[in-house]
Amino acid sequence: MTTTDVITDARERIDALDDRIIGLIQERMAVSAVVQEARISSGGRRVSLSREMEVLGHYREALGKPGTSLAMTLLELCRGRI
Repeated sequence: MTTTDVITDARERIDALDDRIIGLIQERMAVSAVVQEARISSGGRRVSLSREMEVLGHYREALGKPGTSLAMTLLELCRGRI
């Protein structure tokens, strides 16, 4: 297998992984919307800052400092700007 073949195969795998990641993010957005609707309908706030801090910590522990940025983007996608 040539270097070009290795790179092409790896890029195809990356593209497939990206498609799966996008699908999971879209699923997370839908589930987050359900949580937000339930919270609002019961008289609560749309966003739980303590829960968001848990999510940020989880990503930071798993991925280091860049994980925090990733989690912030994910939270913004799932709840919009606050």
